[in-house]
Amino acid sequence: MPLKRRVPKRGFTNIFKQEWAVVNIRDLNRLKDVQDVTPEVLIRAGLVHGQESKIKVLGEGTPSRPLYIKAHRFSASAIAKIQAAGGRAEVLGSA
Repeated sequence: MPLKRRVPKRGFTNIFKQEWAVVNIRDLNRLKDVQDVTPEVLIRAGLVHGQESKIKVLGEGTPSRPLYIKAHRFSASAIAKIQAAGGRAEVLGSA
């Protein structure tokens, strides 16, 4: 049997992998009484699980009101939709 088939196959685990929690704009519409959306608010509302993960906002859906959103990363369509609704998107830390 060739050596290639005899040697055990092992995977690769990237120790520098970053976990991203994805939140869509349509999910933010469920936060009725909140004007400033922060990672703490998203964790309390149950939209994000895990405190170590960074948050990325995607542009799926349309915002129902102007929101001030703080997250680690935004998609281009999310920024355009947030600003079109009169809100602001602030990037937290280095991502």
